[in-house]
Order: sequence, then C-alpha cells, then structure tokens
Amino acid sequence: MRHYYSAEAIRDAEAPLLQRLPDGALMRRAAFGLATAIARELTARTGGVAGRTVCAVVGSGDNGGDALWAATFLRRRGASATAVLLDPHRAHPKALAAFRATGGRVVQKVPDATDLVIDGIVGISGSGALRPAAAEVFAAVEDAGIPVVAVDIPSGIDVQTGAADGPHVHAALTVTFGGLKPVHALGQCGRVELVDIGLDLPQSDLLGVEVSDVRARWPRPGPKDDKYTQGVTGILAGSSTYPGAAILCTGAAVAATSGMVRYAGSAAAEVVSHWPEVVAAPTAAAAGRVQAWVVGPGLGTDEAGAAALCFALDTDLPVIVDADGLTLLAAHPDLVADRRAPTVLTPHAGEFARLAGSPPGEDRLASARRLAEQFGATVLLKGNVTVIAEPQGPVYLNPAGAAWAATAGSGDVLSGMIGALLAAGLPTGEAAAMAAFVHARAANLSAADPGPRPAPTSASHILAHIRTALGSI
Repeated sequence: MRHYYSAEAIRDAEAPLLQRLPDGALMRRAAFGLATAIARELTARTGGVAGRTVCAVVGSGDNGGDALWAATFLRRRGASATAVLLDPHRAHPKALAAFRATGGRVVQKVPDATDLVIDGIVGISGSGALRPAAAEVFAAVEDAGIPVVAVDIPSGIDVQTGAADGPHVHAALTVTFGGLKPVHALGQCGRVELVDIGLDLPQSDLLGVEVSDVRARWPRPGPKDDKYTQGVTGILAGSSTYPGAAILCTGAAVAATSGMVRYAGSAAAEVVSHWPEVVAAPTAAAAGRVQAWVVGPGLGTDEAGAAALCFALDTDLPVIVDADGLTLLAAHPDLVADRRAPTVLTPHAGEFARLAGSPPGEDRLASARRLAEQFGATVLLKGNVTVIAEPQGPVYLNPAGAAWAATAGSGDVLSGMIGALLAAGLPTGEAAAMAAFVHARAANLSAADPGPRPAPTSASHILAHIRTALGSI
C-alpha cells in the first residue's frame, strides 16, 4: 500500500535527522534529489541539461532553499540558472550564497527563454492562495507555456485537502521528500516523484492501493475452489424503467470473477439475455443463498425498492448500498443504526449531501470520515479522486488519473465489482478501494481502445475492459 502523511508527521520525522546531521545537510540531500528529478524532466523535454535554462521562483523558508540549491546543482551540470526572489531579505542565505557562487543570477522576472521553472515559494507549512506578486509571476509563466516543477507541493494548493482557493501553481511535476502527503492524491500536482531523504516514518492510516496490492489480494480461484467457495454475489438492482442499471451491475459482478451471481428483480429477463450465466429470480426472498448483496442501482424509490433495501439490510451479510438505495437510506437512516454486518455506502456528491445534510465541501477526506462514523459504514465518496473511509479505520485515496469513469452507469459497474469482492470475503475498505482502482484502470483502458464506438467511453465499455484491466495487473 502507498502511505500518505500529514505535514505534522513529516515534520516530526524530520526532527531527529535535523538534530543528528550537520547544519544544512538534510536540505542539500533533498535538493540533490530535486535536481536529479529536474534533470530527468529537462532531458525528456529538451534532450539534456547542459545549455538549458532554469529559473527558481523563491519564497522564504526551506522550500526556497531547496529550489536555490537545486538550481545550484543544475548550474554545476552546465545549465544556466536564474532566480526570482519574492522576498529578497528572507531568502535562505546559505543556499543563495551557493547559487551566486556558481554564477546563478538574481532577476526580477522569469526570462522569456527559460526552459523550466522551479516553484520554491511555499512548502507543506503554507496555506492559502498565491500572494499577488507570486500570482503575477506564475500567470506569466503559464501564458508563456513554460513547464513548472513544484518543490514538495504546488504553491497555493492546500497540503491536506488538495483544494485551491484562488491563484495557484500548475505543476507538470511535483517532487516531494520523505513521504507522500494527501495533496499528492487529492490535488492537481501533475506527476509526483518521491525522494527518499532517510525519514523513519510510522505506518499511516491514509493509504493508496497499488498494482501489487491488487495482484496479491484480488480473488482468484484455487485448485479446490468451486462456484460457491469463490463467492456468490446477490444483485438487487434495476426496474422496468431502468433495466440497464441491472445489466451493468450484474455484468460487473460476473466480470469481477464472482463464482456465481444471483439477480433478483423485475429486470430478470433483460439481465439473463445479456448474461445467461446469471441465476435470476423475481424477488430477493426467492433468490437463494448469497454471500453479499448489492442493492440500489436503478432500483427506484417506491415500495418495491424500499422492500428490497430492507431485505438486504436485515440480513447478516455484507451489503453495498448505491444510487436509489442511498436515496431511500437518506430518508430512513435508522435502517443501518443497529446493523452489525459490514455495510458500504457509495455516494456521489449529491447523494452525500442527502445522507449528511450538507455537501462534502473542499475537505472530502474529513467529510467521508464523518459520514462513515455517522452511519457506522464504509463510505466510498465518488469523484476524480475516490475517497474510501472506514469508521474508526483507515482511509484509502484512489486518484483516477482521468475523468473517463465520469459517465452514466459507471457507478453501477463499480457497485457490482465491490459486491463481488465482498462476496469473496474481502474486508469492506479493501473491497471498495481495490474495486475503485481496477474500475479506474478499466475506464482508462476503455478510453484508449479505438474500437467501433465514438469517444468518450461508456459504462458498457468500462465493463467490457474489467477483465483486461485485471489481466494487466
């Protein structure tokens, strides 16, 4: 798992190193890693470092020092280097002296011929939007199309929430030190590179799924498995008005390698015509034994939908509630008040507002945690960065990398995938996080597939690429 750390945790881990190492050694260690990353970026963009021009935009404090030292190291490799000092009297003195000693020049604005700009204005202790002088500098940089490498975080973006409340730096690459911070998943940071500076960091409860995690944990049949031991997923979805939701949700459970999928509802004929391997029944009571229930996509909010939701929540099985099921639950939160079996709620922002009484706001991480505590359920808050929060447990962040999954019916596919993993016995947080990871990967593969369809992608094509996504892991 990828771990994310608060600014406080990083500072606490830096403290013993700062006491043990010679003055300035930790900064130069970080700056050398930064310079190495910038050199790779320059080489990829321009073919090399020597003869290229970099400009460091420098604020007060350590991030400005990192930027000046990195520019100094690049100068030693043959690059031309300039620096814009936003607060000359508070620039890091030793870094500035080293920069000038190698021939670095202090300028009033970023030169027109600059190949790359280093954002060294503020670091993980900064807050708020860019100040006017910095905003003016980076507006000109953006207008000129000069790529930016940010030091630790893009200035003007909140380190904890990833929100940008006003002017901020748009980075092509962010180079951070010691450990990832929430902004690196939640904010617009471009590509992110992590430089190891020797911090001794504890385990974090803020996690991100990686390919190796999915490879290790995604259910695969063993030599002694049968269709029942692999997990039987029950689907309560769709209606005469929205049969497509049932088709997508059920198909996703099949594609996610369920041993068996049982569907119950009024769209049984349509579901079986698409997925003949599915066992269909008219009602949940007649469906037979399952290991987990998915309830809500396209279900409707009438008495039949409410009855299906009550049936699923009244069992001692894991249940994922989505779409219409969330609307019903918002009106009757008591349905999960005393529930002891695992429950997963998968709201988008509008459904979240109905459940919580207000929108998630800028701090989506904290909002998801509060809703998880309120309902005693795992909450998957949908978005370009999916936030999965467990009550009194870890939080998973899953950046999609693109918006291809933001399409009608995509959530129905995700619900079916989560249901299949719950039926296979994965814990709720892991099931939701790994399904979100593979779902995003399938969406991106679908978008890249030049098949006989117009772009952008669709939920049906995301569904069709689930197996491809799993095969690539």
